[in-house]
Amino acid sequence: MFHQPKKVGILVGGGPAPGINAVIGAATIRAVLSGFDVVGINDGFNWIMQGNIDHVKPLGIGDVSRIHFRGGSALGISRANPTKSPALLEAAIVSLLRLDVDKLITIGGDDTAFSASEIERQSKGRVRVVHVPKTIDNDLDLPNHTDTFGFQTARHIGVEIVENLMVDARTTSRWYFVVTMGRKAGHLALGIGKAAGATVTLIPEEYAEGTLRLATVVDTLVGAIVKRLASGRPDGVAVLAEGIVEHVDPQDLAELDGVERDAHGHIRIAEIAFGEILKEKVQKRLAQWNVKATIVAKNIGYELRCADPIPYDMEYARDLGYCASKFLTEGGNAAMVCVTHSMFQALPFDSIMDRKTGRVRVRMVDIDSDRYMIARRYMLRLRKDDFDDPSEIAKFASVLGITIEQFHAEFAGIVADEPIPRSFAGDAGPVMSRRPPSDD
Repeated sequence: MFHQPKKVGILVGGGPAPGINAVIGAATIRAVLSGFDVVGINDGFNWIMQGNIDHVKPLGIGDVSRIHFRGGSALGISRANPTKSPALLEAAIVSLLRLDVDKLITIGGDDTAFSASEIERQSKGRVRVVHVPKTIDNDLDLPNHTDTFGFQTARHIGVEIVENLMVDARTTSRWYFVVTMGRKAGHLALGIGKAAGATVTLIPEEYAEGTLRLATVVDTLVGAIVKRLASGRPDGVAVLAEGIVEHVDPQDLAELDGVERDAHGHIRIAEIAFGEILKEKVQKRLAQWNVKATIVAKNIGYELRCADPIPYDMEYARDLGYCASKFLTEGGNAAMVCVTHSMFQALPFDSIMDRKTGRVRVRMVDIDSDRYMIARRYMLRLRKDDFDDPSEIAKFASVLGITIEQFHAEFAGIVADEPIPRSFAGDAGPVMSRRPPSDD
């Protein structure tokens, strides 16, 4: 008796990212051309883990042939977590089998990757699974520093927003504290801040988790404002990764009490007015020395997540969708796909897990890299070499109306852990000048 090929299911978990539709479209087209029916599963794992199989739709080439131009997700999205209990996990698997789906493509970040791996493990061969890495945070540990799809579009649009804010800041003599998405890692904040030439960018990798005092962040920003004022500029833009919140000592953030968490146990950082908290504390700190600064706190992230992808992400995400579908329909299983140096790779689920946590490894910004060091040298923030130059410290102290000794006592501590850039020319010393010209 001839066995009919079973169906390919596609679902999207986590948060939106530009390029999702490109993955859905390319994966569907490849599967259909290979002789398989495709089922689009709406709203991630949300319905199927409850045993509800009504929220699905068949996908054909005509349904998806042009969706790669658009942002958002044609299948919706959710952070529903089927790994919260064995019952939910098994219900999701049974729902897939009821839909005649024995091949599943998941699109998402680290939480969805973990859910995908658990679906594959629990199914015991009943469902083959492949995961496509997606996040504007760029924090999945892909080979050769390969970006996750959606990151470059998010950075591109974030730079445009910050560029406009920089012009407004200079025009109106104010500061902007721009909080970007990036729960665990600072790739997006650094990518935006460095490309735009923001005055200063702060990322969570600068600090040890759970030990950061909020006063350190406040004084870093105060120091940047004072240094800017000493050069005759009352304006600036600070780009701040939201993940800094999770590094702050909890006793410094009473505002966290009662904050809602998502299905994966993460604090909903968007509900914490981190920019407003910093604005209030920075202004209060400056007021100790009768210095006023107009500061506007602004969150960006939702403006980036559902944007139409730039051509880079359109092409990249379509490649990923094609590779995922081809890998799966040719018998592949239990892997996350990526394209690095123009070559397809399937990364087995076991190889991407952190042995200590049992979760997918997260890629952090390498603060020892030259890329980060260059970013630091172009930021206008207090540095160790400032404190070695009495004339510079005298200028900063005069802004606050205090002595050099008092300035040392107030601010020297925030540069204690500053990374030192390596020499590019052996004993010749650093090739970059101490004070490069500002991009703004």
